[in-house]
Amino acid sequence: MTYTYCKKVISNTIYKSQEEKDDMQQKLDVFLLNDRIIQEQYTELTTLLAAKEIVA
Repeated sequence: MTYTYCKKVISNTIYKSQEEKDDMQQKLDVFLLNDRIIQEQYTELTTLLAAKEIVA
């Protein structure tokens, strides 16, 4: 469920600063460290997040 929620949030969010992207990355890190998502899901989500452009 955490994976699905994170994927929707990343896909639907328009990031306006690097700080917003960094905040989401930190959340993904915590989810991985607490076994809320698995390594493969983490890799997919971080790749999706990195591909999102910052819109000023």
